[in-house]
Amino acid sequence: MFTKAIAAILALPFVAQFASANTCTRTYTAQAGDICDSISAANNVSTYQLAVVNAGIIDEDCDNLVIGQSYCLGWEGQDCTTTSVVEANDDCDIVSYEAGINTTILYENNPQINYGCSNIYIGEVLCTANTVQVPPAPAGSTPATTIPATATPANPDGDLPWCDE
Repeated sequence: MFTKAIAAILALPFVAQFASANTCTRTYTAQAGDICDSISAANNVSTYQLAVVNAGIIDEDCDNLVIGQSYCLGWEGQDCTTTSVVEANDDCDIVSYEAGINTTILYENNPQINYGCSNIYIGEVLCTANTVQVPPAPAGSTPATTIPATATPANPDGDLPWCDE
């Protein structure tokens, strides 16, 4: 009994440190008609970040939002508030150029983007901060890697918008 009590006391600082590492810095209360991308766009939070900080609460398809429920938008020290909404014909070069960052930082802040940048879609919200600010993906998966069934790929042909074939 005494050994268990000592172990619990010794573990307390580590548990507190872990808990404080995930302190929610801002929240949003879901309203009728909300989808993850509309919440993200209205609150300057990337689609990826919203999925990570609510892993296990919001499902992969983001079709289980509950009106009136509060959702975390960012964690202390890992809260990207500099964002860009993907438009038709965007690709990673265009998004990073318009944000004034390099593509390496864009990919680090948006680890859901695949190597060819072919899985971004119109309406997706990307973190465009000039330093890495997003939380790491949960173990075993990276949320928001697939284009939702109802979304349109930003650049479906993978071509740059100004190139003719």
